[in-house]
Amino acid sequence: MNRALSILAAALCLAANVGAATVPNHQQPSTKPSATPVAANAAKTTQKKTKAAPKPYQVGNASWYGKQFHGKTTASGEDFDMFEFTAAHRTLPLGTFVKVTNLKNGKWIIVRVNDRGPYVGDRIMDLSYSAARMLNFRDGVERVRLDLIQPEAVALNQPYSAQ
Repeated sequence: MNRALSILAAALCLAANVGAATVPNHQQPSTKPSATPVAANAAKTTQKKTKAAPKPYQVGNASWYGKQFHGKTTASGEDFDMFEFTAAHRTLPLGTFVKVTNLKNGKWIIVRVNDRGPYVGDRIMDLSYSAARMLNFRDGVERVRLDLIQPEAVALNQPYSAQ
């Protein structure tokens, strides 16, 4: 029953976030005009204003973990299930939903952070076996992009059950 509910929840999250947007760029504070007067004959300087593309939350290498940790307790207190769409991250709050995109093939999936790690190398995330398989991890480590999923977006797309 637990596995069926987990699969249903993952499917709902995936369906709800198909068109999810990336994390917006934060506005930079506007610069105040200089207090020193500018000479009338001074050459005007031109400033090019370039709009930077929205930056992802994080880009780096991710790996996966599975059988050796299956059934062991995670940092969130739940048992690790290598067949759920979960992940380990060093700093994100437990329970955070993250869109993980494999930069090699463009495939993406939504995972829930329920553990801490990775503790090996310069990796930014450890994915469960199923999540890595959905992203077609060919090698043990792949380059990924992480985008935060806002809780409001997840909550708004949950089916309402009146009881």
